[in-house]
Amino acid sequence: MKKIMLFLVLCIVVNARAQQRPKLVVGIVVDQMKMEYLYRFSNDFSQNGFKRLMDNGYTFHNMNYNYVPTYTAPGHASIYTGTTPSTHGIVGNEWFNRTLGKDMYCTDDASVQTLGDGTEKEGAMSPKNLLTTTITDELRMATNFKGKVIGMSIKDRGAILPAGHFANWAFWYSKTGAFISSTFYGSKLPDWVTQFNEEKKYMDYINKGWSLLKPLSSYNESLPDDNPYEGKIDKSTGPVFPYDLSKIYKEKGGDALRTTPFGNDFLADFAMKAIEKEELGKDEITDFLTVSFSSTDYVGHTFGPRSMELQDTYLRLDQTIANFLTYLDKTVGKDNYLLFLTADHAGAENANYLKDNKYNVKNVPSKDIVEALKKYSVDNFGVDLVLDYSNFNLFFNKGIIKERGLELSTIKQSFKDFLMTQEQVKRVYTEEEILASSGDDYFLSFIARGYDPKQNGDIVILDKAGFMEYYATGTTHGTPNSYDTHVPLLFYGWHVPKGELHAKKYITQIAPTLSQMLKIPFTNGTEAEVLETILDKK
Repeated sequence: MKKIMLFLVLCIVVNARAQQRPKLVVGIVVDQMKMEYLYRFSNDFSQNGFKRLMDNGYTFHNMNYNYVPTYTAPGHASIYTGTTPSTHGIVGNEWFNRTLGKDMYCTDDASVQTLGDGTEKEGAMSPKNLLTTTITDELRMATNFKGKVIGMSIKDRGAILPAGHFANWAFWYSKTGAFISSTFYGSKLPDWVTQFNEEKKYMDYINKGWSLLKPLSSYNESLPDDNPYEGKIDKSTGPVFPYDLSKIYKEKGGDALRTTPFGNDFLADFAMKAIEKEELGKDEITDFLTVSFSSTDYVGHTFGPRSMELQDTYLRLDQTIANFLTYLDKTVGKDNYLLFLTADHAGAENANYLKDNKYNVKNVPSKDIVEALKKYSVDNFGVDLVLDYSNFNLFFNKGIIKERGLELSTIKQSFKDFLMTQEQVKRVYTEEEILASSGDDYFLSFIARGYDPKQNGDIVILDKAGFMEYYATGTTHGTPNSYDTHVPLLFYGWHVPKGELHAKKYITQIAPTLSQMLKIPFTNGTEAEVLETILDKK
């Protein structure tokens, strides 16, 4: 009898310890997802995808980014580090680095090589440019590197930055149709990844083509199938259903999958295979899987937020998430995984769509801005002083300025005055103004949190709301306006109470909240502000 009692006590102790952390944390980022999509498409969602997360988890309706630029790489880095670009150093997807004097990409690393069937450039990637730790890094250290961390995405940056510095693996999609990695993570791909790639299951999606998931009448939340605000994925035909993906594949190879909902499906297939083969969530040591669905961004950029293509992509993603949740229930157990879903940024309305509906805005191609800046410089200083303009940052050629005996402060003020005469410009801030920010200027505070003086420009420009530095079709993002900053945040699963909150919260609160839930150290760059309501166990 005593042995039985002792056994029961041991079981209770083991179970109590197991409940200190979930067996698996799953972080999902949906690239370019506006919170509004959860409302607009709600009537056509199933009960088992987004609605399951919202009905049985915790919904933050008013989650926002608090810096610019609102791009993919800074977004992923900020979610997982709990801080902003001014601290974690990922100030864009690619940017002109003033210290290096050249363009750089967020995850470039010339010291590593491609693993798998990808080009040399596609795999020369690592997290070395990320300056702070991630929540995934802290979990690795807290478990004495026994808990596994694996990141994956169609985009390299969507896989690498969330997985952090200490990840077991990060995998991203190659134009060959294979998932690849780099020697930063190991000497060769795991056998299961090689086998997955050899099966070429992406061709099942290509051969099937892309037709509407539901009857045409279900898409009454979108503009007509062929409208002037959409771009094309096939230059020879209009942006209308159905799409012959086999034809596009012949032209683009594996890249044909990216700008379709099936990039998300294929990634989910890969995620489930990773859970199986890496045995994630199988023991009492917490593992972390990061999954970034990128096809929503490709579709959004190409077709815009009011297109049937975008709506169909989200209706299909709803099904994909439903299937993924069912898989997690069966393999990890309903009470054993903690999942959150958010976005790296949102997206603007197409400027010409707004203009045609009598809103006095327009799209302004970046090349037009650069040409105007260079002309102003030559007309007023006799020489082109513009070294680079990108990501709303203007860099001056200080070598020429010194050589000509010009005053940098005079040049900054002159260009600032000129830029303020441009129709699309709302504010212009110099480096000195940004670094002296007190937080009282709402827009300046966004710029300051996204600004690294070692990397960013001499001047940063803020456009008026509704104007868009992009093409005439599709959409983009990057500004501090709510249409770019307002994203969903859904928590679900282990120790997550049912509920919702409409108070304004910030994306940098996700990582420290996870630290508190997992009882591990904060990331080393965070201000450690948490989402208190989700931690309340009442």
